[in-house]
Amino acid sequence: MLACADDGARWIKTEVNVEDHVYVQDIGPDEIGGQGDKFVEDYISRLTTLPLDRSRPLWDIHILNVKTSDAEAVGVIRSHHSLGDGMSRMSLIMACTHTTSDPEALPTIPILKRRENVSNGLRDAGWFLRSMIAIYDTVRLIGNTTVDLLLLLATVLFLKDTKTSVKGGAEAESNPKRFSHRIVSLDDIRIIKDVMDMTINDVLLGVTQAALSRYLNGAHDTTNKHGGTSRSLLNNIPCNIRVRAGVLVNLRSEIGIQPLADMMAKDSKCRWGNLINIVVLPLSIGLETDSLVYLTKAKSTMDQKKKSLHAPIVYSIMSFIASVFGAKIAAALFKRLLLSTTAFISNVNGPTEEICFHGHPIAYIAPSVYGHAQVCIADPFPKLCGQDGDLDSG
Repeated sequence: MLACADDGARWIKTEVNVEDHVYVQDIGPDEIGGQGDKFVEDYISRLTTLPLDRSRPLWDIHILNVKTSDAEAVGVIRSHHSLGDGMSRMSLIMACTHTTSDPEALPTIPILKRRENVSNGLRDAGWFLRSMIAIYDTVRLIGNTTVDLLLLLATVLFLKDTKTSVKGGAEAESNPKRFSHRIVSLDDIRIIKDVMDMTINDVLLGVTQAALSRYLNGAHDTTNKHGGTSRSLLNNIPCNIRVRAGVLVNLRSEIGIQPLADMMAKDSKCRWGNLINIVVLPLSIGLETDSLVYLTKAKSTMDQKKKSLHAPIVYSIMSFIASVFGAKIAAALFKRLLLSTTAFISNVNGPTEEICFHGHPIAYIAPSVYGHAQVCIADPFPKLCGQDGDLDSG
């Protein structure tokens, strides 16, 4: 990128010198001190305070020969979001790797299909019943879309989340960030999904709501500060607390990771770039005696958002604003949305088999983002080695 006077920045063609982008750190045992996980977290946290050099391609790789609890060494890849969204960059990673079982074979691209909105029973129903259901679905779609757009407008103008310990502000954009990841069993999540008749995303959202509820309940417990007994089992969360998350939605007609060649093809329906938008999702925060309530509430919220055209409409509006009034105006509106909400929730599927990079097996990939007002990020991601069916959440 190159700064210029009219619109702030523009893309230019350049020669890529790989040595300018790859850093292999010389780390001594004394610096690690037997705490590999903490060393890596501290290193990545320091990276969040160092901006990418805009005079060269906006990416770099940091190789840390530090053993952690999950891997023998760690590679940190930074890239500017202007280069592409999670789907685009994951397709690039897939194109750069091979399977561990066959070092000459590329990873298998997972095939995802959209869930059917019509049950088998309704397919066999008469035309009158199907017509009534179609009318109902259309009215519901229009109603949900209208409500979502009005709430989004209110969020940009004045509607803000409750100030909590996980609510960021303008100062959070430049503050150092810390990243951590935890691995949970995807098989366990699948069992819950099947029993509750919901999607994996529904389960993950429910778990996120439960975790935030427990954290905020502890954060608002003031009894220990006054020498009393902790009331962790009591509800310390303020009434009418408002916590919302921006959920990233892939707007491509082809869902899931696509081959890099297909994304780079001209007039591709799954083209490379940033073809995503944000849906503001209200989170149900509060202590529940039955943990499954978090899941049912998450499914109800997600089902409502799926029956809405909020995401593609807002994408078109923001594209229009950027083209007519400039990217700075569009960015300012987007920033107001971030400042009014609490969290980002996003995920992207990975390969279905163990992969390696230049012969080095990849233990896990924990994607995340920084540089914006949110301080609470959830990025569930399939773990890439070890036991089949794990989720890595960073």
